[in-house]
Amino acid sequence: MSLTNIAITKAKQAEKPYKLSDSGGLYLQINTSGTKCWRFKYRFAGKEKVLSLGVYPHLSLLEARERRDLAKRNLANDLDPGALKQTQKYEAGQAATNTFQAVACEWHDKNKIKWVPKNAARNLSILERHIFPFIGKITISKVKSSELLHAIRKIEARGNAETAHRVLQICGQIFRYAIATDRANADLSLVLKGALSPVKVKHHASITEPSLIGAFLSDIHGYQGAYLTQQALKLAPLVFVRPGELRHAEWSEIDFDKAEWRIAAPKMKMKVTHIVPLSNQALQILKEIHEHTGHLQYVFTGVTSTKRPMSENTVNMALRRMGYEKSDMTGHGFRSMASTILHEQGWLHDAIERQLAHSDKNKVSAAYNYAEHLPKRRLMMQEWANYLDALRSGANVVPIGKVA
Repeated sequence: MSLTNIAITKAKQAEKPYKLSDSGGLYLQINTSGTKCWRFKYRFAGKEKVLSLGVYPHLSLLEARERRDLAKRNLANDLDPGALKQTQKYEAGQAATNTFQAVACEWHDKNKIKWVPKNAARNLSILERHIFPFIGKITISKVKSSELLHAIRKIEARGNAETAHRVLQICGQIFRYAIATDRANADLSLVLKGALSPVKVKHHASITEPSLIGAFLSDIHGYQGAYLTQQALKLAPLVFVRPGELRHAEWSEIDFDKAEWRIAAPKMKMKVTHIVPLSNQALQILKEIHEHTGHLQYVFTGVTSTKRPMSENTVNMALRRMGYEKSDMTGHGFRSMASTILHEQGWLHDAIERQLAHSDKNKVSAAYNYAEHLPKRRLMMQEWANYLDALRSGANVVPIGKVA
């Protein structure tokens, strides 16, 4: 006789568990605690088995019968309902741990060791603000390109085209990590490569006219600000490293005998060791600074703490006080200045690019070739310093020596 809802409701707990049978192998087990659990008894491969279907009243009598019928259809197709349930449970668990957000956080955790803390925090913040709210809870293998595009275009619509491209690039790295760890099959960032508006390349403001460079250098040498700021401004055009690399310079990296500054890979943007040949002029500036901070870690120490490097805004603020606006010159502009003039004067392109520490398409090659073109670079850096001195003195400057 089949069960009824009234019979189920009236069933009370007893000293021992007991069963109320329905039909087709379905029954309700009444436990000593009073809970009522649906069970389906069946045979598969000659063995008697029991499948748990759910708890009453969360699972009604009608729903329990529907699950029983589904299990019977699986049996008719030679499928074990119990094994299927375990597989589905496992896949559900995997889906929960393989969401885009879970994989992204795992990718971030494994890669943050090679980033400076500031960049690591920025990358995670970008994902938290722009991506996780839209596709974070979706299993990464099931994210659709249209869903990712929708999230990216939200950024683009706010006028942040550069950020949109940056976010898409980060998502591409996450998808490739998911592919490598067998949790995704495609890098959706490749599918969307042409879907965003192109970004207009912005060049750092820089002074590249020789006559203006001469006047600019004279202003630097006449700057009346803090001593270390004066010296940083004087050294910057002679070494044309990135502003962050300049302010993080350490005395342990300076070799006065070899006349070079060797910056370790972790401190470089491209994570490749970089050698900066030091001209006589650069060495003289560093020797003077050494008398002030040589006993400390950093060449250019901070104002509030000598254990920390100079603030990232110090050089740019000094340029503003000298009357040079952001559109005229920036701390990064010393690199553009050197690159423009050296190329115009005919120096070897590869030597200039290596001195600028621009990325090598072959990263393995770059890791071993940080000293590439070093003799030419030493000559170039000395000639460059001499050229700048001549410009500052107002001499009738002729093109600096060329390297074929």
